Amino acid sequence: GPFPILVGALMPKMLRLCGELCDGTLTWMCGPKYIAETVVPTLAEAAKQAGRPMPRVVASLPVCVTDDTERARGVAAKQLAHYGVLPVYRACLDAEGAAGPADVAIVGSEDDVRAGLERLRDAGTSDFYAAVFSDVTENARASIERTHAFLRSLDGSV
Repeated sequence: GPFPILVGALMPKMLRLCGELCDGTLTWMCGPKYIAETVVPTLAEAAKQAGRPMPRVVASLPVCVTDDTERARGVAAKQLAHYGVLPVYRACLDAEGAAGPADVAIVGSEDDVRAGLERLRDAGTSDFYAAVFSDVTENARASIERTHAFLRSLDGSV
């Protein structure tokens, strides 16, 4: 069935329509608080009223496994700054209490990233789509490969 990509601050009407008609939705720049308090309850209620199963909730956020969290958040802030000023994403960030996109990025050690993914899972996310980024400009490939290797090692355990 249909599986639309709805981004940013998913308007309640769009979420209700998705709950009534779709197999799932894909979010971007929506952290665990917004997913738990807005996305999941709106989808669940609409699906229940339509006699449909709960749609899948795919969350997508920037991810970087790194030993230098501060540097990685700085890179994310610079690369993703435009999302922080677009109203559709700004509403999600505001609902999350985030100053900008770097605040919802999942950044840090392997344990930190696992904890971030667990928060999304606990919020009601059924799937995660990682937007992997590098914390450095030099040797960016090694940084990206580290994140990919860690995500592969999870093998669906989160």
